[in-house]
Amino acid sequence: CDPEEIAITRNASESLENAQYGIDLKPGDEVLTTNQDYPRMLTTFRQRERREGIVLKMISFPVPPPSMDDLYQRFEQAVTPKTKVILVCHITNRTGQIFPIKRICQMAHARNIPVIVDGAHAFNHFPFKLSDLECDYYGVSLHKWTCAPIGTGFLYVRKSRIANTWALMASSPRQDNDIRKFEEIGTHPAANHDAISVALTFNENIGIERKSARLRYLRDRWANRLAQNPKCKILHSQDPAQSCGIGFLSFNGVDARQMHDSLWNKYNIMTALMPHEEYTGIRVTPHIYSTVRDIDFFAEMVEKEVKNT
Repeated sequence: CDPEEIAITRNASESLENAQYGIDLKPGDEVLTTNQDYPRMLTTFRQRERREGIVLKMISFPVPPPSMDDLYQRFEQAVTPKTKVILVCHITNRTGQIFPIKRICQMAHARNIPVIVDGAHAFNHFPFKLSDLECDYYGVSLHKWTCAPIGTGFLYVRKSRIANTWALMASSPRQDNDIRKFEEIGTHPAANHDAISVALTFNENIGIERKSARLRYLRDRWANRLAQNPKCKILHSQDPAQSCGIGFLSFNGVDARQMHDSLWNKYNIMTALMPHEEYTGIRVTPHIYSTVRDIDFFAEMVEKEVKNT
């Protein structure tokens, strides 16, 4: 994409909030998203609900969903004449579910609805081209799958949307058409920014095809093993088009919080507890520095814990 459509930010939350607060909305206007989007982004629109009287409309979907088409249909059927913005994760932070972003964007644009895409867990996780998604806004945290320092991210804004999107922090009128207005955050350390290029080069040298294949292999290694255990439930999609390195593990007759705490306190294994109104479990997220030995140890300790429950 055009460098004049990319702003360097501190994380995906800052990136996305530029879009979420920057789009003009009126009382009664609807924002369409899912109930599994990132909590901070949902909170952002909930604040606009309280403050401005907009309506946040959230769709639900099963984990895992039967297909990408099912996800698309849920969005399409939820659109109304009042829908003014769509917020959707490229890949969810909970179960690692990938969404059909291009189809959703094309459907939305046919109705003149802009689309904000949360790409916090997508960039440098699995192969895609930003220009192929056809979205209007895309926010990224670079400390996740890119391994850049914490406090780095970027915001993509379609060039035709820049002028009509208010920056999160004030900018002068002469910057109305300038992507750099989204970088106006006051004094900040330069070292983090300077390290981004090194992190990008590191990832380019690995190659996204090799990287995503490794991440999927590590995820499948523990998931295929634990799927054989009657006390374990795998809730991420096994379809390569719908998932990659993030896995989600739930349990039958085992408390997920207790499992999360036991893995950390007993074995120094870090997972992410993911409570939700429709399901609860732990997110398991190996990275390229994780070893096969790490994966097998994790699976073995889960087996040990569920056996003792």
